[in-house]
Amino acid sequence: MADYNRYGHGYGAGGGYGNVPPPSAPPAPTSAPPSSSYGYGGGGGYPSAYPPPPPPHQGFGFGYGPAPVAFPPGTHPDVERAFRAADRDCSGAIDEHELQGALSTAYHRFSIRTVRLLMFLFNGPASSAPSRMGPAQFVSLWNCLGQWRGIFDRYDRDRSGKIDSRELTEALRSIGYAVPPSVIELLIANYNNGVPSHGALDFDNFVECGMIVKGLTEKFKEKDTRYTGSATLSYDGFLSMVIPFIVP
Repeated sequence: MADYNRYGHGYGAGGGYGNVPPPSAPPAPTSAPPSSSYGYGGGGGYPSAYPPPPPPHQGFGFGYGPAPVAFPPGTHPDVERAFRAADRDCSGAIDEHELQGALSTAYHRFSIRTVRLLMFLFNGPASSAPSRMGPAQFVSLWNCLGQWRGIFDRYDRDRSGKIDSRELTEALRSIGYAVPPSVIELLIANYNNGVPSHGALDFDNFVECGMIVKGLTEKFKEKDTRYTGSATLSYDGFLSMVIPFIVP
């Protein structure tokens, strides 16, 4: 058996942040269902730490009225308003730039790279419109980001608005990912012009980093069914695992 607890909690341990799995996008069709979900149907309500939604957009487009929008039952009105404000053409779906505007208004400036990764993860590879996000996916994403924000705020101990390498290690460990220092340095360097020392992650970089660690770990676990810490992958299997997480 692999010593996944060498640096803290193993990835199969369920995590230490409230004893729940890390926030995540809906699983891919080929993935095993998670033991718990942060989607809109989870019954967790609307965390009080959520930021206010963007101001509502007035008008209904080209004179034909807005497209009907069906939100999941129990969606908080603020989340509905955030989606409608972002959907400026009232088409019932938002593109990556509209999503970027909604997230940047609610949290802070989200890079287009992070937005594209979130769009891919929450729409799923089988989506009929991968470049646009509907209301159900938006609600699931919004709830997920609220969970990531709680983790970020908990481990940003100096209240700098950034997560440094030590804080990142603790944050990932708390949700069940024992990431060794060498990988932490690579992650920090990736968002710091290749320099690992004295680097830190903004909230959007932290979300992107966390989703990549989670996604690649889950993909690796599919191959490492005995939790030995190693797996045999073909070249195309390796590329298929990694490339979806590499976004421009």
